[in-house]
Amino acid sequence: MFRQFRSEVADALGAALDALDLPTDDLGIERPPDDMDATLASSVAFRLAGEVGDAPPNVAVTVADAISVADADYLDSVDTAGPYVNFHAGERYLADTLDAAAPDPGYGALPNRDTSVVVEHTSANPTGPVHVGRARNPVVGDAVANLMEYAGYDVDRHYYVNDAGRQMAVFTWAYERFDESDLEEEPARDRAEYDLVRYYRKGNAYLEEAEPDAVEAAEEEISSILQGLEAGDEETYERVGEVVDTVLGGMKDCLARLPAEFDEFVKETRFMRDDSTDEIAARLKETDHAVYEEDAWQLELDDWGIDKNLVFLRSDDTSLYTTRDLAHHEWKFDNYDRAVTVLGEDHKLQADQLDAALELLGNDVDRLGHVIYSYVNLPEGKMSTRKGTGVMLDDLLDEAIDRAREAVESRMDDRIRDDDLTEADVERIAHQVGIGAVRYDIVSKQPAKAITFEWEDALDFEGQSAPFVQYVHARCCGILNEAADAGVEVPGVTGGAGGVDDVVDADALDVDAAAFETEAARDLLREVARFPAAIEAAADDLEPHTIATFTREFADAYNAFYRECPVVTADDAELRAARVALVAAAKHTMANALDVLGVEAPESM
Repeated sequence: MFRQFRSEVADALGAALDALDLPTDDLGIERPPDDMDATLASSVAFRLAGEVGDAPPNVAVTVADAISVADADYLDSVDTAGPYVNFHAGERYLADTLDAAAPDPGYGALPNRDTSVVVEHTSANPTGPVHVGRARNPVVGDAVANLMEYAGYDVDRHYYVNDAGRQMAVFTWAYERFDESDLEEEPARDRAEYDLVRYYRKGNAYLEEAEPDAVEAAEEEISSILQGLEAGDEETYERVGEVVDTVLGGMKDCLARLPAEFDEFVKETRFMRDDSTDEIAARLKETDHAVYEEDAWQLELDDWGIDKNLVFLRSDDTSLYTTRDLAHHEWKFDNYDRAVTVLGEDHKLQADQLDAALELLGNDVDRLGHVIYSYVNLPEGKMSTRKGTGVMLDDLLDEAIDRAREAVESRMDDRIRDDDLTEADVERIAHQVGIGAVRYDIVSKQPAKAITFEWEDALDFEGQSAPFVQYVHARCCGILNEAADAGVEVPGVTGGAGGVDDVVDADALDVDAAAFETEAARDLLREVARFPAAIEAAADDLEPHTIATFTREFADAYNAFYRECPVVTADDAELRAARVALVAAAKHTMANALDVLGVEAPESM
């Protein structure tokens, strides 16, 4: 409904500007400031003031007077507030929103676009446990993939496995070279990547500390592994693959806790074994931008505003990571309509070079999008670390659950004694809130901004946090269960004590939104209405953090409604039915907004 209303506003405003012989290139349509009573507003008068030669408030009046609402379904009236042209939706807009959202658990998802997208994220080198500094990649990446799915795209989630670089050669050599007795420490956790990472650390320490002759011999063995991979030696692939797959198995278990799951783990060596990397190198050599300097083939990318050359082939004809990634991306273009990659800020130059090289090779780089993020920091002294490991994502999630459990128990002691919440309920909520707090705190910030994770903010039940917005969903579930138990018809459920999960025919809903006599109820319904448009805009810009912003604004609107509008105890039957339907619509909206962010929506807290 909001998307149609916005379209009607754009059409009406554009037609008015045409009639006034004024430019229509920028309509300035936006959400109005909080102190303005309107569904949408336009700041176009600011832009036109100089051209018209009049003050913005006067221009706004002229434009508003020229707007016709006669043919609109949802646009009811137009007025001005200072320099803004305000657009107001009518009763049909509210009624249709309620009819669409109240019975639909999938509310907010957009129609199928028949467009395939591959979202590549995380792709951490399989050299050990996932570090908390890199936790933003799986959290943001998973949210981007969820967002694209809600926006109607056919999404595959990929993890690109770096199994061909020097790190993996060192790891493989060390794993084969040393025994358990050579290691000084026990695994930090009983999981594969924590076990094997000790060999990798031992190998690096050996290369730094051993006698020169021993280091030289080790480097020869490491070089032979790299050369075996480049030459397509099957035995070498198997040796490296044993280490890679074992470590990756443990990393998958860690990421599943978020959860962040993948449709495919695409190995870098795949594009060496099928000769596509060699083909890329040969094509690059033939371009006018290829030069042989400093014993390597390089691309000069000055024409793209990049002052650092891209090295794509060493003097011994071995490829580099970026060369193989070029082959990887052309494979993506062959199999998907669009590709999105989530990368840390230290890969920004690499991403720019990749785009330039892909364009040079004749690819349409408009099909490729990047989400660049800064890293997650922890404040000093706030969390213990294990010697030699730093702070791992597992550590962060464990502590989040522990802290959430303490917070839930401190808030729910009376309910536990009354058997309203069992210990199992507390444990469930602790996982939902704890992991939700980590995900929400990370994804709610603009990716390009560095963040410091603060427990007090992330687990604040009263602040702009996961528990704050999760509690809205829990309240909705509580009200709908209460209504069902009282025999009140609940849109989308059977009624009775069965809970809110038994879906019935949506046509059974017959509620008049005009029954909402309070502005709090109308404001909440307007927020419900704009959710699909929020999905659309966030997907277009690859910005899942805007959905987190939506959940906070939605929570504010819901809490105002909750304070002012009794639901089950409303005296008038028509009003009670309307409010129950609005709570159902709010439940679906918040559940799906949280689902985009990868945050669970608890039914009780």
